[in-house]
Amino acid sequence: MSKIEEMLKNEKVEWKKLGEVCDIQRGRVISKIYLDQHVGEFPVYSSQTKNNGEIGRIDTYDFDGEYASWTTDGAYAGTVFYRNGKFSVTNICGLIKPKKEEEVLIKFIVYWLQIEAKRHVTGGSGNPKLMSNVVEKIKIPIPSLKTQEKIVKTLDKFTEYVTELQAELQAELQYRTNQYEYYRNMLLSEEYLNKLSKKLLDVSEGGTNRLLCTTLGDIGKFTRGNGLQKSDFASHGKPVIHYGQIYTKYGFETNEVISFVSEELFEKLRKARQGDILMATTSENIEDVGKCVVWTGNEEIGFSGDMYSYRTTENPKYIAYYFQTAEFQKQKEKKVIGTKLIRIHGDDMEKFSIQLPPLSLQNKIVEILDKFQAILSETRGLLPKEIEERQKQYEYYREKLLTFDVESGTHARTHATNC
Repeated sequence: MSKIEEMLKNEKVEWKKLGEVCDIQRGRVISKIYLDQHVGEFPVYSSQTKNNGEIGRIDTYDFDGEYASWTTDGAYAGTVFYRNGKFSVTNICGLIKPKKEEEVLIKFIVYWLQIEAKRHVTGGSGNPKLMSNVVEKIKIPIPSLKTQEKIVKTLDKFTEYVTELQAELQAELQYRTNQYEYYRNMLLSEEYLNKLSKKLLDVSEGGTNRLLCTTLGDIGKFTRGNGLQKSDFASHGKPVIHYGQIYTKYGFETNEVISFVSEELFEKLRKARQGDILMATTSENIEDVGKCVVWTGNEEIGFSGDMYSYRTTENPKYIAYYFQTAEFQKQKEKKVIGTKLIRIHGDDMEKFSIQLPPLSLQNKIVEILDKFQAILSETRGLLPKEIEERQKQYEYYREKLLTFDVESGTHARTHATNC
């Protein structure tokens, strides 16, 4: 018999509605203007899940102590957090606090609702809701206080373990990313390119081993996209890329698209062909402006406004790697315009300087950077999988600890498959 089963063997539980054992209330309207005008040290929590739900900090607080909070409206309806300390919550959050702490522990409630709350969300994908009148009717099993403490202690350890693992894996990914960026910037620096040119290239190859100091406009052409909205997408048709997808759907290169439009609209769009670089030129921040993807597919594709194609007779992947460098970033920062919405224009980028080695050396550098890119992509792929597996393991034990038989009033020794 496992330690969990031993802990819960013959445990008697009483089922009660949350409203019977807890006080339930809602937050208040806290606008962005209010946040900006009352900056302070006390956190304000809202419906988002990022940053533990915190959307800002103000100079006052509405609540002090241990609570369970849940999101009442929107995509994250039914998401439950443990709160402790001085804080406030917005009107799209609810709060739960035990009426008698000697009857039920707040963390026991949190862990239970993290399983149960989502099952009571109504409204489907259109307008999900979990309102207070529904929450107060959710039934909760109440074992002895001693058993609650054991369950909470066990799940706290699992939570700490999963959190630490995620932090370690993210740190490893950041280390690999920094390492890749260091070598990429080094390989594409003028000093290192000169060294490589002298060491690896024979003078007879093209007649020179020197770098060419040139501009993007001299070695290629920027073409601005046009007339494609996300509402134009169809389930099948002619292939297209929208600028927003470069940020969210594509990596460094691709030979296939995820979106299509009618043939009639496609005829009106600007086209990219194999070897063209597609660059998004509108973003909410300077760093992301200029993010690009190399099109390696065989067919022509259409592309939207707020982006450019760049066509060159040089190695397009070499140029695309250059677009990622600190040197390109430095030149870009001088030419971006806008505050809330940042843009950059092809006319300005045409004047950006670039140190260009002979094509054979470009190919060698691309080969090296492709290997780094593959290692980094593999790491990025493995980490979410590892995190997901540990999260599933945690959820398995959480459910096992919190599975009770409603009719018999005892813990149900389920035998789910171990993750």
